[in-house]
Amino acid sequence: MSRYRDADEVDMVIVGAGAGGGTLAQRLARRGWRIVVLESGPFWDPDRDWASDEAAQHHLYWNAPRVIGGHDPVELGKNNSGHGVGGSMIHYAGYTPRFHPSDFSTFSRDGVGADWPIGYEDLKPHYERVERELPVAGQDWPWGDPHTYPHAAHPISGAAEVAWEGARRIGVRMRVGPVAITNGVFGNRPHCIYRGFCLQGCKVNAKASPLVTHLPDAIAHGVEVRADSHVTRIELDERGRCRGVAYIHNGVEHHQRAAIVVVAGYSIETPRLLLNSAGPGFPDGLANRHDQVGRYVMVQGAPQVAGRFPETVHQYKAPPPEICSEDFYETDVSRGFARGFSIQTVGPLPIAWAEHVLADGHWGHALREYMRDYAHWTTLGLLCELLPQPENRVTLAEETDRHGLPVAHMSYSQCENDRANIAYGKEVLTRLWEAAGAQDTLSIDRYAHLVGGCRMGTDPEMSVIDADHRTWDVPNLFICDGSVMPTQGSANPALTIMALASRLADRLGQRRVDPAGPAGARHA
Repeated sequence: MSRYRDADEVDMVIVGAGAGGGTLAQRLARRGWRIVVLESGPFWDPDRDWASDEAAQHHLYWNAPRVIGGHDPVELGKNNSGHGVGGSMIHYAGYTPRFHPSDFSTFSRDGVGADWPIGYEDLKPHYERVERELPVAGQDWPWGDPHTYPHAAHPISGAAEVAWEGARRIGVRMRVGPVAITNGVFGNRPHCIYRGFCLQGCKVNAKASPLVTHLPDAIAHGVEVRADSHVTRIELDERGRCRGVAYIHNGVEHHQRAAIVVVAGYSIETPRLLLNSAGPGFPDGLANRHDQVGRYVMVQGAPQVAGRFPETVHQYKAPPPEICSEDFYETDVSRGFARGFSIQTVGPLPIAWAEHVLADGHWGHALREYMRDYAHWTTLGLLCELLPQPENRVTLAEETDRHGLPVAHMSYSQCENDRANIAYGKEVLTRLWEAAGAQDTLSIDRYAHLVGGCRMGTDPEMSVIDADHRTWDVPNLFICDGSVMPTQGSANPALTIMALASRLADRLGQRRVDPAGPAGARHA
């Protein structure tokens, strides 16, 4: 791996080695850019660091302290935060759907949410490119912008077959995939072995993540990835431009100089870093002159409903997301709420299944009986599009971390549209299981997938960055992660984050955005 000195002014320093940071580094490295990626967590070795064990894999999550609040607080950790090279994609389920064209203009179409400053057509070529690189396997997709996938769909399990039959009986279309999991050998990556441990890190490397896809190529083209390097603040020069970042490695503070700084720490740590970088000219946080940093944080409503069948269905024997329906993705005014949800199979392993049983109110002897019955149950989950609200936000708490920095405080509350969306979706899942012949059902309410917090827009008073990911207030400071999304759709966000990073790399590489000029400036 290339090595740069802290005192060397590299072309770019990227904070965070996840979906956004890893993709951006790879794209620009192939154009000859000198790049340092700073990652707070470790550089994982799947053979050494990972185990096929739920409890053993908690170190994959961001387990440092955070404070939560609001009327509907969100549990932070295992299903929405990553720690280490590869970020949250290390423990994502591998599901990689695209956003729909409607996701980019929900306010114009449906009167809710916000319109993006870019459209689906801006990301379409990048969706296609990333799908080939991961690669993505799935059936032809009829929803949104209908499209195909580069690899054929995986076979499905008996549990998914049961769910598909229930969906057919109530008139809901299902498709297999799309998953960023090799269907066959791909390069040096083996075929998926269908062991069901995607959420614990894919020890065999069949599941795509920046750790095994884009970052090795970035390193081969000159990128330095410094793991265990926690960035504490972004530093400005006397002109109000970024000159680099301060970070702590092995207890020692360092300062990396860079011509461009990109923050890719995701929806909690990115706002937190900007707020912790307050200073002259930015007393309330860097790039926060209009109090927009940390606002409009979103999660998807992700309740799950399980069905019990007389035959054994072994829901764990496959990647958790096998089949999906997006029949309910778009607004249908007859439902009484705006926007919608998607349906996916999920495969909770025993500890997660125990949490599911407990959430339905069963304890003691009943819990033991449900656990003995595990192989007879299979589970479907929703991803409900919950709406962006300004008071759902990240601020700084009084508590500090091991570096002495204030930790993030995330406040979250649902609106009535959110509650109606979740309730309707749970009714659909219950009807589906009843149609499939389930003998019993259990449900659990939960959230998944963080986005928002530093959203892009056309108005600096209502957003943090412009359409080229550049902060309105600091011309050579960019943000490239899920925090930039104005809305979240009903799709898992990883593919869209990578597509956004791919688009930004093209625009920087083609000099269609000028880090030396004011926000909004373009080269002809």
